[in-house]
Amino acid sequence: MEQVVVAQEQLVLDFDFLKEEFDKDGFLKFNPEYHENTGSHYDEEELEYLCKYVEVDGIKKMSMALGRTPHSVKQKVHDLRKIGEFEYYRTLNKHW
Repeated sequence: MEQVVVAQEQLVLDFDFLKEEFDKDGFLKFNPEYHENTGSHYDEEELEYLCKYVEVDGIKKMSMALGRTPHSVKQKVHDLRKIGEFEYYRTLNKHW
């Protein structure tokens, strides 16, 4: 019985680094474990995926799928719509 307790305590210690922080809108703040693509440019495949599925999956799921922060994803969608490229990537049908 003591071994199980020790194992459980170790498990808790091993996952201390996974403490998530959220912003005022409920979005996950930057965490290098989840947002490994932060700072890199969106490639064509990511833009097509984003534009096709963001309305289905939502910002939070899309940010996890792309490895980017929710704010970055939300801003990219806004920018693409503003310059008129959202529909282009949504209908590209090259990668997805």
